[in-house]
Amino acid sequence: MNHKELTNSIAAKLDMPKAEVEKLLGDTVSIFVEHLSAGTTIGLQGFGNMEVKKKEERISVHPATQVRTLVPPKLVVSFKQSNILKDKLKELPHE
Repeated sequence: MNHKELTNSIAAKLDMPKAEVEKLLGDTVSIFVEHLSAGTTIGLQGFGNMEVKKKEERISVHPATQVRTLVPPKLVVSFKQSNILKDKLKELPHE
């Protein structure tokens, strides 16, 4: 699902104009970015938790050339799904 499809789905479900949903979604994303940048964990009940974690520096080896390079430390967003979401995913058919 992309941004446009999400906007259309929310607008249809809430019977709101797409312009209002677009603003709401944009504001929500900016709030997420603001809080994650400040190091705050974001928890959405029934969905999961998002938090910023630090990945330590490491040595990477290119498989074809065997050249080793140092990958610097970086911050990444980590997502842990809720038990409700996990259970819903277990119910899906496996292909």
